Amino acid sequence: MTTAIPVPVPSLRRSPAPRLQLVGDRTPFVSVDGADGGRVGYLVFLPANVDPVALMSAHGIRPETQPLEPGTPVESDHSDDAIRVDRARRLVEVDGRALDLTYLEFDLLAHLVAHPYTVHTRDALISGVWGYGHIGDGRTVDVHVARLRRKVGPAYRDRISTVRRVGYRYVPDHR
Repeated sequence: MTTAIPVPVPSLRRSPAPRLQLVGDRTPFVSVDGADGGRVGYLVFLPANVDPVALMSAHGIRPETQPLEPGTPVESDHSDDAIRVDRARRLVEVDGRALDLTYLEFDLLAHLVAHPYTVHTRDALISGVWGYGHIGDGRTVDVHVARLRRKVGPAYRDRISTVRRVGYRYVPDHR
């Protein structure tokens, strides 16, 4: 679906330095039917003097922004006080100790750590981490979460929190 947002037409002068900005509408909750709210991205071409955040906010969209400079990765490393995820090197460290994770364990933990406090349904994790072509059920996620909890150790296993009858969330400061 495409939505057109009216923009005032400025004079026809070129901006000397175009800026890139990733702007999206984030839904940080799980809907009533249990489906992950997901993320929606917009590709918007605007004149240089129009602020995309202000424009989206004026139309009731809660934007999440991330500036994109040349050479800046879109997806950065994520960490909290003890667990650090380095996507470029596919490395997870817990208290400075590297974990030996399988490919899917790494992707699952990286996904959870990148979206702290967000409740992820098992189906959303299957499609987001395993991919849409995966044949399986929620038990696959449960088994991988159990393995991750063992590997991060007893001090941090509770950071991967179970939300009964829904799924999982990562809570960095869970005590």
